[in-house]
Amino acid sequence: MKKKMMALALTLVMTGSLAACGGGGGSTATTAAQADTTAAQAEAETKAPAEGEEKPAEASSGGGLVYWSMWEATEPQGQVIQEAVNKFTEDTGIAVDLQFKGRTGIREGLQPALDAGTSIDLFDEDIDRVNTTWGQYLMDLEELAKAVDYEATANAGLIAACREVGGGTLKSIPYQPNVFAFFYNQAIFDEAGVTEVPKTWAELDAACAKIKEAGYVPITCDDAYIVCMFGYHMSRLVGEPKTEEIVKGGQWDDPAIMATAEAYADFAGKGYFSDTIASNVWPAGQNQELALGTAAMYLNGSWLPNEVKDMAGDDFVWGCFSYPAVDGGTDGPEAANYGAQVLAINKDSKNAEDAFKLICYLTQGEFDKKLSEMSIGIPADSNNAEWPALISCAKPVMESLTTRYPWAAGGEANADMTPIIKENFMSLCGGTLDAQGFVDALKKAGN
Repeated sequence: MKKKMMALALTLVMTGSLAACGGGGGSTATTAAQADTTAAQAEAETKAPAEGEEKPAEASSGGGLVYWSMWEATEPQGQVIQEAVNKFTEDTGIAVDLQFKGRTGIREGLQPALDAGTSIDLFDEDIDRVNTTWGQYLMDLEELAKAVDYEATANAGLIAACREVGGGTLKSIPYQPNVFAFFYNQAIFDEAGVTEVPKTWAELDAACAKIKEAGYVPITCDDAYIVCMFGYHMSRLVGEPKTEEIVKGGQWDDPAIMATAEAYADFAGKGYFSDTIASNVWPAGQNQELALGTAAMYLNGSWLPNEVKDMAGDDFVWGCFSYPAVDGGTDGPEAANYGAQVLAINKDSKNAEDAFKLICYLTQGEFDKKLSEMSIGIPADSNNAEWPALISCAKPVMESLTTRYPWAAGGEANADMTPIIKENFMSLCGGTLDAQGFVDALKKAGN
């Protein structure tokens, strides 16, 4: 059954943008400024305010918050979050121990810390990882969200996605949303005479032919994202749930495997892929080909324009379109991998109300706008309706989506097979392996 989401009624009540890479980790404890604020708050509470004087902000009911973040302190996201936390403490008197763990730090360290009973009130990471890998540690946020009418300005599609991956209950709040689609160089499309974005595989074929004739590489990719191309095509043919079933179950005889292989072998034979696609190691495709203007298209996330902006230059005009429909397929351009980072509260937290206040602070208003601007990302608050110019091309795509795919559209559903699919799909696109050879390689590896 297709994972139909509530239509992304997006004027966009969005939630920031994804940064694709990272690792390591460091941490920051409560800053001196925060400590001063807390001390001043304690002093203020020892005396009643003078007439006409505002009552001091209420102190934290649980003595402060501990927040583990996936970002590095030096990243734009980390810088904005730190600024927001400082202002939050100043405004509310609630101290926050903000610890920047980085991707590796939080992915390897959060679960052991929670299992050991470490005091952690809230944390953030990818929507699927938080709700699936760490789902047992999450607090139900339905009542907290209802109490402040949070959904009045929240992206309905992403809230629905959070409920879906949370087993029907809201256990995380999305921020920094992203969409995975074809991003392209508008100048190449214009020069080649491609006047409309492809909506079908046949239209993509015709566009690639024009781009190749104009002297450009139609499509590039690399080892980090090429399995997404496989997963998307499979899911266009048979739907994402069936794609997962095929990949997890090793059903390499399924006709969709051969049909996908034949479609890509056909494009390879027509010279539509980069000559180096079989050996491209990320970020070669995006940096050396797309950003430098030799390749026209790249299936990637809405974080891409930000990642290559310095190389692409100020005059690079971005375009975006959803992966095309295929003949006789199940899904069309209305389906895509979209998601967000999310914030979640530890089910054992004694400071849930304060933690949710901080979540609202981060995902609404001033700091949501600043996060969008500094990270070139999609804003979270519907009142912050303007998208950064660099990624505004993705807004019509995001607004059109009604079906959500998970990462790689099911293509990476079997971790043991992902390296095998990747290696052989790269060879298929590079023209050194034909469709039958690709299928045979999967069968051999799966036995």
